[in-house]
Amino acid sequence: MVHASDQDPSGACCKRAEYGAKETPADGHGRVARRALLRAGLAGAALPLIAGCAEPERAANKPGLSFNAGWLFGGAYQPRAELADFDDSAFTPVTVPHTAAHTPLSWRDWDPAAWQDVWIYRRHFDVSSLVSALRGQRVFARFDGVMVNATVVCNDQVMASHRGGYLPFSAELTDALRPGENVLAVVVDARCIAVPPVPAGSDPASIDFMQPAGIYRDVSVLVVPRAFISDLSATPADVLTARPRVDVRCTIDTARPVTGRATLLAELLDGEARPIASQILPLDISGSGLSSASLSLTGFGPARLWSPDSPALYTVRARLTVPGAGAHEATRRIGFRDAAFRPDGFYLNGQRLQLFGLDRHQMFPYAGMAMPARVQRRDAEILRNELNCNMVRCSHYPQSPHFLDACDELGLMVWEEAPGWGHVSPDVAWQDLVVENVRDMVTRDRSHPSVIIWGTRLNETRGYPALWAATREAARALDPSRPSAGAMHVHNPVEWAEDVFAFNDYSVTRQGAARLAPPVPGVPYLITESVGVMETRPPHFAWTDPPEMLARQADLHAQAHSAAGESTAYAGLLGWAGFDYHSLLGRPYSVKWAGVADGFRVPKPGAAIYQAQVDPKVRPVIIPVFFWGPGGSSAAGGASGASGAVLGDAMIASNCERLEIAVEGGPSMTALPSDAPRYRNLPYPPFFVTMPPASGDLVIAGYAGGRAVAELRMSADPAFDRLAIAADDEAIAADGSDATRVVFRAVDAYGNQRRYLTGEVTLALAGPGTLLGDNPFEFGAYGGLGAVWVRSLPGQPGVIAIAAEHPVLGQAAVQVRATA
Repeated sequence: MVHASDQDPSGACCKRAEYGAKETPADGHGRVARRALLRAGLAGAALPLIAGCAEPERAANKPGLSFNAGWLFGGAYQPRAELADFDDSAFTPVTVPHTAAHTPLSWRDWDPAAWQDVWIYRRHFDVSSLVSALRGQRVFARFDGVMVNATVVCNDQVMASHRGGYLPFSAELTDALRPGENVLAVVVDARCIAVPPVPAGSDPASIDFMQPAGIYRDVSVLVVPRAFISDLSATPADVLTARPRVDVRCTIDTARPVTGRATLLAELLDGEARPIASQILPLDISGSGLSSASLSLTGFGPARLWSPDSPALYTVRARLTVPGAGAHEATRRIGFRDAAFRPDGFYLNGQRLQLFGLDRHQMFPYAGMAMPARVQRRDAEILRNELNCNMVRCSHYPQSPHFLDACDELGLMVWEEAPGWGHVSPDVAWQDLVVENVRDMVTRDRSHPSVIIWGTRLNETRGYPALWAATREAARALDPSRPSAGAMHVHNPVEWAEDVFAFNDYSVTRQGAARLAPPVPGVPYLITESVGVMETRPPHFAWTDPPEMLARQADLHAQAHSAAGESTAYAGLLGWAGFDYHSLLGRPYSVKWAGVADGFRVPKPGAAIYQAQVDPKVRPVIIPVFFWGPGGSSAAGGASGASGAVLGDAMIASNCERLEIAVEGGPSMTALPSDAPRYRNLPYPPFFVTMPPASGDLVIAGYAGGRAVAELRMSADPAFDRLAIAADDEAIAADGSDATRVVFRAVDAYGNQRRYLTGEVTLALAGPGTLLGDNPFEFGAYGGLGAVWVRSLPGQPGVIAIAAEHPVLGQAAVQVRATA
């Protein structure tokens, strides 16, 4: 069946627009500057389509050729800087993802005034050798994310404009292209604009996170026939039966009427290679514009189910063939799973599963949100493999496609929500954009098996029932398979109208212990935030805070997750938060220290409870939630004082059945997991012990199944402390965009984190790469550790050597290869 559709082909708010002086000035004069270097392709070798493009994008559901390298950044907008003849010889070559700011970002003291301006990016590219090959083809530039508003100009023609920084849009360049050199310009308006999440008339402090400016996600180029598949939706159905199916819907964008009988071939591939089902649908495409075609793939028998323990993936491939217009393919990666929220909990594939997770901001020191695929994916790996989460909330906006791809592959379930935080503007146009954002979010991500729920009500908002009815209906029309929700900060079912009651619960007892409000009877119920920084008790959890405060963070998260296990009416709990992030509501240094891992993604003592919630057969864990030194344990009373019951001086997070603990030269003591009521619903509750004074190394042995499975040693002698350094990856791509984290830290003789509150670390880099970070790094101000990211240079493979030096701890070095 073929019928008309009003769906945007790019899945975004993307319109041809007049270039408005209200948003970006457009007067003054410029000079012609044709530069042979750029015509030759600053980004590297030309591919068969457009000079300056790189290899195909790696994102699982995104076609196209990378257009990340070869950009020129002009800083603050200058009159006529979007025009082709403007002299950009003084612009700076950059690779996207890129952050625009008048002053470089650090790990501390971010000021929104540094990026709240209008910015200009330009990109030269050459199609002189491809004129005949491009005849009859259509060319699009796709932007995965530009913060905040963008106007795209190609060869002096305004091709598209887009509002909002978190969702993709496309600009069709076809009519503007010319033989030889072409100029693509993007004007970025990053002033404090009334675009969700910021309400009209507000300042940056109106939301609890920052929005650094720039082309901060990938850019790609798509060359397609004049009739092509602009969107492919693939929805598994009846997945728990012996006869599952996949409902496929294609949106077809036709530039002008075509003649002849077109065909649509849809295939289901096991993984990415072997077709196991197919169907061909004849199409009669009459007229130009958008149309849609629907079909179902069946007959492939029981499917392998997607789950956190076994994230089985399939691929749907659609091929449109139009006589005289060529053929075009689109793919989507999917998974077969049945996810349902019920009054007695969450059910995955028919089995109840307790949700255990954290919230995530996509914010990083030095780069804001502008990190490449590898770094975005790394967050999912940390959450799933190191912190043992089975769910993450993308707070408070749609996040990187690369992050979601990794969630699909790792089995990390996702709550995804539209951009918003605590406010709704009464302006009708602002609310219309909220509805557009929901449509664009669902269109972009509905094929991801990891996404199990849509946040269609903006975070912590009240009132506006008509708006939330519109956003729910927008999501349901595009994807009836998932429920809707919105994180509430008031425990009031009267205001709730979504499918799942989601509550941000920061309740505490008079003694300061974590507790939870009772579930709303008879409805699905999920805790979407808990613990955080508990507002003023304590103010934050930074590495420089007293050790007992860091231990308290672990204790509060343990209590909250255990409380969520008291009743099956709790579907589970997502703790606030996975990682520290930047906010004007954070003090000091404009950092919110709520993460169980810091902004560099290094787990704090507060992460220990998460790290221990794994079967010891998979990974035995022993993590002292204290520091060990000449004076003994540093966290005396920190973990047990909140409730008044003295369990011991120090917490140890472990999944072992018992621990044998001894100070070298002294007697051994046996410890068992705590049986205190406030931990009883944790699979692996913490241990509490009264530590003896330090007179030597601390040795902790863990036992499971009657045998020793792990041992940890901690040194009491600071004379053997040293500086350690490590990179996440041995190799990165030499594309100018790829990057990897390098962490340096003060450690004891056995590699345990040592609190070190003095001095600076000086870094040196040799080879084809750049350092993204503070140099020197204020080691003492941060608390004995830090990190930078090493980014490759475009088209320059080789060995990148990074050396670190501290005046007391000495030197350390690591190498990373940049590969062609």
